[in-house]
Amino acid sequence: MRFWTGVTDNGWYGFLSRRPNLDEVNFWHPRGRAPFTTLPPGTPFLFKLKAPHHHIAGGAFFVKFETLPLRLAWEAFGDKNGAATFEAFAGLIDSARGRDADPRKDIGCSILSEPFFFPQDAWIPVTTDFERNIVSGKSFDTADESGSRLWSSVEMGMARLRGAGNAVAERPVRWGEPTWIQPRLGQGAFRALVTNAYARRCAITGESTLPVLEAAHIRPVAHDGTNNTFNGLLLRSDFHRLFDLGLVTVDPSYRVVVSSRIKDQWFNGKAYNRLHGEPLVSIPDHAHDRPSPEALRWHNETIFERVA
Repeated sequence: MRFWTGVTDNGWYGFLSRRPNLDEVNFWHPRGRAPFTTLPPGTPFLFKLKAPHHHIAGGAFFVKFETLPLRLAWEAFGDKNGAATFEAFAGLIDSARGRDADPRKDIGCSILSEPFFFPQDAWIPVTTDFERNIVSGKSFDTADESGSRLWSSVEMGMARLRGAGNAVAERPVRWGEPTWIQPRLGQGAFRALVTNAYARRCAITGESTLPVLEAAHIRPVAHDGTNNTFNGLLLRSDFHRLFDLGLVTVDPSYRVVVSSRIKDQWFNGKAYNRLHGEPLVSIPDHAHDRPSPEALRWHNETIFERVA
């Protein structure tokens, strides 16, 4: 089994390690580039602190790498970015970028789920295989002696956390396969992944003004929906509101359906009615990210109001 050890900002770690019961975090890369070539979803992602510590202090499970505008990264993950305010977060990015501090540039985001943080007396000293001049991270493999030894120490640390009553994922390793089980996605990951899956364009209108675009659940989490991209649509804020109210839906063939209630009750709605029967203008490239016909059918039958 391969796993990644990322060189971790000590302030980021310190801030997040004091927060209980985190479901996800954003391990950001200030210049927008991933330090790895391929990292399958579910891969363990360990936190290796910078000097003066040189220890593994916790970890999480990799979901996906995305590039996001700074503001969207904050709106999606908030203080799970490792800072209490947007201004503090922006300051961290500017400081890390140095002369490359351009607020228009996207940052890189390694979206991680189910993070865990070891108490300081359980931190794991790095091995001689992790040279101190490594600035981004290093891959290990449990098939190698050093990787196996390090992973055994990590497992002992996780077992200690579970013994102390902490919610730490306990996942069986699939030896010989490239990943563990699919990581559980949080709300921030949902927004980030849906936004980029739709190429930052409203599925219905094609609008690309990012501040007015929102990731909508087709089947709400409160009704057994999930935070997966196939349960999401990127919608302009007014269409998101209408979708949640059941005044607009999308049928399983990816065509827009507008309720007659908009016209009958408010004597208006031309801007919406003209889109009735039109196909979605933005659909994810990858089939596994596209709206689930089953979820759309549920919304059509359970939420949508066809007549007044």
